[in-house]
Amino acid sequence: MIAREEYLKKLRLFKNKQLIKVVTGIRRCGKSTLLKVFAEELNGGEFSKNPDPRCNIIFINFEDLQNEHLLNYRAAYDYIYSKLAPDKMNYIFLDEIQQVENFQKAVDSLFILDNTDIYITGSNSKLLSGELATLLTGRYAEIKMLPLSFKEFFSACGKDVQAAFAEYLAYGGMPYTVALQGGEAKNIYLQGIYSTIMAGDILHRYPTADINVLEGIFRFLLHSAGSLISPHKIAESLTSSGRKTTYNTVEKYIGYLKECFLIYEAARYDIKGKQHLKTLSKYYCVDTGIRNILLANKASNIGHVLESVVYFELLRRYRRVSVGKMDTGEVDFVAEGDGGLHYYQVCATLADDNKRAAELNPFAKINDNYPKTLITADSFGLGDENGVQIVNIFDFLLN
Repeated sequence: MIAREEYLKKLRLFKNKQLIKVVTGIRRCGKSTLLKVFAEELNGGEFSKNPDPRCNIIFINFEDLQNEHLLNYRAAYDYIYSKLAPDKMNYIFLDEIQQVENFQKAVDSLFILDNTDIYITGSNSKLLSGELATLLTGRYAEIKMLPLSFKEFFSACGKDVQAAFAEYLAYGGMPYTVALQGGEAKNIYLQGIYSTIMAGDILHRYPTADINVLEGIFRFLLHSAGSLISPHKIAESLTSSGRKTTYNTVEKYIGYLKECFLIYEAARYDIKGKQHLKTLSKYYCVDTGIRNILLANKASNIGHVLESVVYFELLRRYRRVSVGKMDTGEVDFVAEGDGGLHYYQVCATLADDNKRAAELNPFAKINDNYPKTLITADSFGLGDENGVQIVNIFDFLLN
């Protein structure tokens, strides 16, 4: 079991606060394990022989067939209510709550009780839309969970940093891949996750969706990682290859892929105008392992693969990550945090002087004093250069 300390810190921060803790993220990224570890911690530690007498733990996984009879909000509420201890704090963990019909009614009714502290997980971003968002406005804290960071993966895999990074790029950061031996087993496991998301999540929720067009759009996005694209461009490309579709369909299907956390969108940020733009975006697959099982040429453009890894690491560290637009050219990422902005460029190698100059040039066009960082796989030519910090990707990811 891999400790996800950064996420545990967030759960501890909101413990016993009058907020519903909502953990969201792609299937199998570790949400259930996170709740189990936290529940054990509340109860005095893993397999504790001396559980905390002040705690009553109620834990339900709604994807477990044993709980199929609870997939109605009234049945779920009645069952949980019957398990409440009036003289204790009741910690209620509801895993994959979106499986319960009208679950928001049960959650809201449990929330208003005096001695409950509620934690829920879901594998669909729609969890926090519609009626639940209306009911819980200002009363929930969302914890957005991603697959393992490279730092978490490296601490668990038992390999040297070079070998660990090669495996991370090949098979991604889904936690259970660390326990599997050999590429074939890892790929079969990842294919299972992908198939479950496509059939069990997207097509179950949207049964009229065309799976061939949906997968065509997803593959297009995977091939185009690191490039600014629009639904119009995707529609034209698919239509020209014999899979006729429209702008509206592409836009809708991209929404489906985002809902289940398969892809993340990095919108553009106008650095000069200090505003976010609605046209053209970059899209990144949440896991390099899932990306690789779907692409024939897995090693194509290592720079874009590194860019994807950096993008998700920035999402872990900052509130918002965008693509930086300038009058001419762009900066790979503009990260927004409590301290303001931070500009990032990503390049596999800077060995060529012209390439080095091309990567540094966008920074010179930015007329503010926010920090600027260039990330590379090189182990030479690092340090400060005209106010830009050039850092090795291992130092960046493991810092």
